Amino acid sequence: MLDEAQVVSALAARDIVPDATQRDAIAALVTLLGAHGRHAKPASASAHQGVYCHGVPGRGKSLVVDTVFELASCRKRRLHFHEFLREMNRRLVSEPRGDDRLGSVSRQWLDGVELLCFDEFHVHDIADAFLMGRFLDTAISLGTRIVLTSNYAPEALLSNPEFHERFLPTIEQIKRCFTVIHFDGERDYRFGGEEAALPHFFAPLDAATGDALLQIFVRYEGSETLEPATVSAAGRPLAARAAGAALLWVNFENLCVASRSHLDYLDLAEQWRGLILDQVHTEWLEKAHTLQRLIWLVDIFYDRKCALFIASDQPIEAALSGLEGAHDLSRTLSRLAEMQSRGYHSMLDGTHRLTDATGVDAPAAAQAS
Repeated sequence: MLDEAQVVSALAARDIVPDATQRDAIAALVTLLGAHGRHAKPASASAHQGVYCHGVPGRGKSLVVDTVFELASCRKRRLHFHEFLREMNRRLVSEPRGDDRLGSVSRQWLDGVELLCFDEFHVHDIADAFLMGRFLDTAISLGTRIVLTSNYAPEALLSNPEFHERFLPTIEQIKRCFTVIHFDGERDYRFGGEEAALPHFFAPLDAATGDALLQIFVRYEGSETLEPATVSAAGRPLAARAAGAALLWVNFENLCVASRSHLDYLDLAEQWRGLILDQVHTEWLEKAHTLQRLIWLVDIFYDRKCALFIASDQPIEAALSGLEGAHDLSRTLSRLAEMQSRGYHSMLDGTHRLTDATGVDAPAAAQAS
């Protein structure tokens, strides 16, 4: 049976000593996993069936949860919230009509899962709120153990005043059935890391930046000949400057200014190990929809441990600082800081002059949130 000492030891192997809040989370997660079996119920009325970890980005939420998840010996699944929504909506499309299609699909999805971990849980849309409310009802009734990491306290979910009241029953259910832990440590585990040997972000958009991007492409693809290509993203064509076996090179206008969704980015992250995002004119980021698409892209590529190289007219992090109009921008800045550090191990690591795309490993779990 998993105990706290095992988790602390696993963190120590990564030179991390958990702070007080992280130790509280470890204790809650170990207690949660103490009840075995899909239909095992909490030993007492006061016991909880889930753990909800929330706080500002980089305070080690996913760091702790992923460590416990890796050590857990039950039937388990961990995924990003965007991926979950895609899977559920795909199943709903093919589900026969009935009185409770969402409940039926939820039960099918949960079949065989004893421990479920959602990374970056959020609810900004009323349709997602309805889906998530019914899904949590089903999971709790089945006895599934649930772990959620979020930048939002339960009370802050679906903050839109037009819809917030309709989500209150689910918020109350989370507070009643989950141990809620606020990660409030001072340290941001993504900032302050040693910079990666290979630069990832470039500015301005000049000849030197163009040469640097070409060398990155050559490093992983072995060819200096760039051939424009049209690739598929969620079933729709996407014009690319080049598409190798491991690395895709796309202009920002085609990928984030154009009308795209998180489904496009999920598909691309499943096809390639890394992305060169070129020709980012930062004035475009002042448009809320464009900024939100960049946030989705960073979230998804980070979660899948894909490499990200960005070329912009001015330093991307400086351009993003202070912008408004999109959800979760602070998390994006934190993740971009980690993605250019030595501590970020992407699927491109160890890949040189790749000539085919076979044998792609599943991406490692995100290290911190």
